[in-house]
Amino acid sequence: MDPSEARRAAGAGRSTASALGLQVDDAVVIHNTGRIALRLVPCDVLARVQPASMPESWAQFEVEVARRLGETDSPVGALEPRVEPRVYVRDDFAVTLWTYYEPVPPSDIAPADYAHALIRLHAGYRQIDLEAPDLTGRIARCAEEVGDRELSPELADADREFLGDTLSDLRATFSSGDTSEHLLHGEPHPGNLLSTRIGPLFVDLGGCCRGPVEFDLVHAPEQVAEHYPGINQDLIHQCRILMWVFLTNCRWGRDDQLPNRDYWRVEGLNQLRAALEGRGNNLADVYEVDHGIDDQ
Repeated sequence: MDPSEARRAAGAGRSTASALGLQVDDAVVIHNTGRIALRLVPCDVLARVQPASMPESWAQFEVEVARRLGETDSPVGALEPRVEPRVYVRDDFAVTLWTYYEPVPPSDIAPADYAHALIRLHAGYRQIDLEAPDLTGRIARCAEEVGDRELSPELADADREFLGDTLSDLRATFSSGDTSEHLLHGEPHPGNLLSTRIGPLFVDLGGCCRGPVEFDLVHAPEQVAEHYPGINQDLIHQCRILMWVFLTNCRWGRDDQLPNRDYWRVEGLNQLRAALEGRGNNLADVYEVDHGIDDQ
């Protein structure tokens, strides 16, 4: 969000919590991308505020995922228990309220612990019944976006053709019926896994989708897969390619607001080419270079 909209969003987050009886003296911005995350003090609530340009249904879906996972033993950030678990609309902003977790060292979670958290998360997903988009649908939508020059006017024709051809190949792979489907986090990169005093917790649950667990693993450090049983290495390779296509398409979008999008535009294309040659990295393996990859 630009500074003016961010101020309005922070005001919406503060006033929403205050109206619900929570004490709010200040709001500290934790991150500001397509939506803004605020730590409200002294009530210690995390407010997520998204603008009207983002569908309210996105926030509603994330709340529903969190609510259902909260009924299992899943390692996820919880909704704020002192208020009704729903989306609050104020001044054209959609506001959701969550438990705030004080980060504890080390911030880098060991691969074995990362894998164990993912295993527990996937076990939690298997306990719930939830309608979620599948990867084949996301591939189809991504192909439509790549082909629309109005949505990505600065994307060179050669790069547009490259992305489109890659998606065509991937569609055949993920539509073959050979990939088992599970409910997934969708974007479990290190920025979405918190180190807390009660252990690692996943946040940003709105990217939940259906697909192979390998798609979640390519967002994590590469060593994490070594601790996750039953992984298909060929499918890891295909999922890595798909992940870089998705991220690159987002960064070339006309309305993308990430301040570091120029870096990820170039890096995404480079990583995609490397992945096609069998040299690509998982998302987390370049995460330390630039952390602004939230809200893919």
